[in-house]
Parts: sequence; structure tokens; C-alpha cells
Amino acid sequence: MSPASSINVASEHVPVLLREALDGLAVRPNGTYLDGTFGRGGHADEILRRLGAAGRLLLMDRDPEAIAAARVRYQGDERVLVRHGNFADMGAWPEARAGLDGILLDLGVSSPQLDQAARGFSFMADGPLDMRMDPTQGQTAAQFLASAAEETIADVLWRLGEERMSRRIAQAIVRARSETPLTRTTQLAGLVARVIGVRRDPRKHPATRTFQALRLHVNGEIDAVQRGLAAAADCLKPGGRLVVISFHSLEDRLVKQFMRGPQLPRVARGLPAPLPVDSVLRVIGRKQFAGADEVARNPRARSAVLRVAERRA
Repeated sequence: MSPASSINVASEHVPVLLREALDGLAVRPNGTYLDGTFGRGGHADEILRRLGAAGRLLLMDRDPEAIAAARVRYQGDERVLVRHGNFADMGAWPEARAGLDGILLDLGVSSPQLDQAARGFSFMADGPLDMRMDPTQGQTAAQFLASAAEETIADVLWRLGEERMSRRIAQAIVRARSETPLTRTTQLAGLVARVIGVRRDPRKHPATRTFQALRLHVNGEIDAVQRGLAAAADCLKPGGRLVVISFHSLEDRLVKQFMRGPQLPRVARGLPAPLPVDSVLRVIGRKQFAGADEVARNPRARSAVLRVAERRA
């Protein structure tokens, strides 16, 4: 998609938990903020509206189309800096390393990526089995499925998709690829549906967990979250806020554990308690979910979880 068409998609993109994210960031007019997952700018626009002339907004995204849209959208606004890259590498950006007052990470795939069949993220429309957030680098999902061992495929589906039938699906994939390469999203979705049958939750497509697992694997998303959280803690100024929106339990678990910091081990009765270990972050409030009204307007908000933490002095 060209940059111009990307901007058209932006008007249809609805940011998730927008008010909650902005409240969590507690934007200061002269502060410096980073949106590490620009997408199409729904959150970034609102951050920018709260910034004064001395404020700065740093934008990152792995997707070249998102970056092209950002550069067109904010052309001429000296408060905005744009960088193509993974938020996990924010520490390599001198402007971010100089100190941030807030960081927003909206994890997972964006609505424009899901809505473009050519990107291969969705099982709802036929497209090439790609799934890369950055189509300029890395292995596609089709390439992974064509070459990986059956045990490796099953492990990815189990670990990253929590798919209970991972072994049977992996067997079916290996059997099918020996006859015809799996290169299309509908091919894979149909195969998984035949393996699983209709015993699952009728509200979810049988291939949901498989597609999630492959996307996470192809893009190295779990590793990116782990590295990105560590980089965020390093880049935040004392009192700076970290806001993270997750869409499934694997990522949310990592965010929760990181924000809470090292947990004290249980000690047998009669032994002295260990010395407390302070985290560099302080959790702010409780996890938040989209309300019924937002879910009705935007069903993709249904699984969103937002957490906020603040950098200690």
C-alpha cells in the first residue's frame, strides 16, 4: 500500500483505550514522549494535542507503511521525530536515550495490518501467508511452515498460541506441505478448521490460536516485549510513565511481572525474611479494560488490557 492509501486507512482506525492511555501517561505540555507502536496515529494525535511548543513526540514503528504515513501526517511539525524500527531498540535512538517523560506501547498487530489481506495476518480473507510486521526483512509464515520440523511447529503453536491441539495441527501441516505448499491464509485456516472441527468456542475461528502463534514467532514479538520493557525503564526519567496495552495473556503476563519487579521468595517458618528488592518501576492503579460501549464500537478492544507504571526517582 502506498503512503497515501495508508493515510486513508488511518481515518478508519480506532485507537483502543484512548482516554485510559492518555490518563496513564499524564502528559506534560513541555515533556518528551515516545509512541513505540505508531500504527496509524490514533494515540499519537491525542498526545500531540496535549503538548505545547516545547514538547516532543518520538514515533517508532516496525511497519514501513506506518512510518510513511507518520512522515506525511506530521510533516512540518517540529515537535515530532519519526524513526523506522522496533520499539525494543528505542535505547539506540539518542533522542529517546536522553530521557523520556512517557512511553506508550500498544502491542500486537494494528487494524490496518489486519484489514489488508495482502499482509497475511487475517484468516478472514485470502492472502499470502506472510505475517511480517516489517515486510522488508525476516522469514514469512509460509517459509517457516515450509521448512520447520514438525516438532518445532508444534512447539510454536503450544508456547505462543496455547493451542491444545498443536501436535495434530503440526502433523497435518507437514502432511499437507508434502503435497502442496501452504502459501495462502485460507489454505492454513481451512486446514486448522478441519483438524479442530466445531468443538471450540463458536465465537472464535478455530485458526485463531494458530495464526496468533505464527505471527508472534515470525515477528519475534515476545523477545521484543522483553527487550522493549527493559529499554523503556532505562529511557524513562524519574517520574516518567510507562503505559502498555496488551491483547493476549502471554504479553500481559510479561508486562505485569516486569512492572511489579522481582518478587520475594517464600520463606520457611522460623527463618528471617529476605531483604526487599525494589523495582525501578512503581505500579500505578489497577489493570484496565475497555468498557462495554467501547467494545460495542470497536470489537477488537474486547481483549485489551492496559497497565501503567512510573519510574522511581
